Amino acid sequence: MLNPQMKSLNDPEGHYVPSRLPPVIDSHVHIFPRPLFAAVRRWFDDHGWTIRYRLRTREVFDYLLSRGVRHIVALQYAHKKGIARGLNGYMAEQCKMFSGQVTGLATVYPGEEDAVNILQEAFDSGLKGVKLHAHVQCFDINHSSMEELYDCCIQNDKPLLMHIGREPKSPAYPCDPYKICKAEKLEEVLRNFPDLKICVPHLGVDEVSHYHKLSNRYDNLWLDTAMVITDYLPFDNRIELVRYRTDRIMYGSDFPNIPYAWDRELRELQDKVPGGDNLRKICAENAAVFFNIEEFR
Repeated sequence: MLNPQMKSLNDPEGHYVPSRLPPVIDSHVHIFPRPLFAAVRRWFDDHGWTIRYRLRTREVFDYLLSRGVRHIVALQYAHKKGIARGLNGYMAEQCKMFSGQVTGLATVYPGEEDAVNILQEAFDSGLKGVKLHAHVQCFDINHSSMEELYDCCIQNDKPLLMHIGREPKSPAYPCDPYKICKAEKLEEVLRNFPDLKICVPHLGVDEVSHYHKLSNRYDNLWLDTAMVITDYLPFDNRIELVRYRTDRIMYGSDFPNIPYAWDRELRELQDKVPGGDNLRKICAENAAVFFNIEEFR
């Protein structure tokens, strides 16, 4: 659970991607226009941890790319109705400036008027998927209003990344994640929409074992590692990635909204995952498949 006592760590950072790693795609990087970035950081200061890397969008991209990350998947989310179009336009602009190096995802506020058209316009502008965050947007993935969004993704062959793990929980969220986020809810979506590619970030913490089982059972489910294997969050971090379907796990950092060194998780991957196919898949190949990143296909 998030709380204001979770502190930033002053752990040392490397200057480059660890030398024994294969090429790396960071599949979980946040960007926002400057005012929203400032608001996100104030929220974390008050309710979570102090964000270590307080960078602007272009600085975020430059920081990771200059340190050897080969490609970035950039995420955003609309925290209220009426702002998704503007955010999607912003994302498309940033991706054009970093063509071939950044894949951008759209956002939409579930249930808002014209949601499907907003999403279709974003796909038409070149965005390669959609990011939703149930804790912030307070949607139920089984609600009938979600079906048109799922159908839009399927028709455009675009993946969906949804933060629907129950944690981190905070009373500062406008809804209780434990009421709307359950692994069993996702299974209904996976079963009813088999052509919809879904990624659940943070390995679905704190229902890690449940999402592990779902990823073994359903070919349309992927998971990302963001923050969960860094021994920082107050949950059980004894996760052996090699016991997962390693063709369904993607590396993601949650940069820049992290309280520790940018390469902390990469060092864990280098130390804990044997080299070869498994490491190549987790570091880049799975993300290239999921997000259809042509430079890596």
